[in-house]
Amino acid sequence: MNIEWTNDAELFAILRAELFTSVLADTLDAHGYIHQMLPPHIRPLRLGMKTCGRALPVLETDSLDEHEPFGVMFHALDDLRPNEIYTASGASSAYAMWGELMSTAAIRRGAAGVILNGYLRDAEGIAALNFPAFAWGSYAADQKMRGRVVAYRVPILIGGVAVHPGDILYADEDGIVVVPHKIETEIIAQALNKVRAENALRRDLEAGMLAVDAFKKHGIF
Repeated sequence: MNIEWTNDAELFAILRAELFTSVLADTLDAHGYIHQMLPPHIRPLRLGMKTCGRALPVLETDSLDEHEPFGVMFHALDDLRPNEIYTASGASSAYAMWGELMSTAAIRRGAAGVILNGYLRDAEGIAALNFPAFAWGSYAADQKMRGRVVAYRVPILIGGVAVHPGDILYADEDGIVVVPHKIETEIIAQALNKVRAENALRRDLEAGMLAVDAFKKHGIF
């Protein structure tokens, strides 16, 4: 297996340039990991948004704490590292879990985006920052009076899919796929081989080769 990267910066540059959600999902399926797509109602804030990075999982709850109304939310935000994605779940539909000021802080820390199993707010401001954000939609109600973050860098579940700290997330118009850290090298290398073979197939089809011959030549079925 030919590994083309030596660090995360190189890895994510390759992913952004060549891969996409569906080819990663197909590769995971081929290895028996058939439940790695997050629920389809988690959508990009605007058309064309995509991102990839490592998960910083964040656990929310609807319970309140008058002494620390946001819980450890700001600690989680400050703990973001370059190429990480703030990935939150556990809240109800009663409030937004993210906003423009959090996006501003995340950008300064080199974060790759935010994925929420819930709502965000300040949608126009986040879009103006061009910060990749994926959520159910936008909703103005603040979490201060309604919920808080109770833990971060812990495993969470989103729609039955486990997200562990350091797992790779790839999000685009087709959805969000979770690549478990323990198999990421094999999955990404094979996904690159697959997409490059499909690109060669596309060129032959564009040149007029018959589909039967082209698919046989490239071994793609």
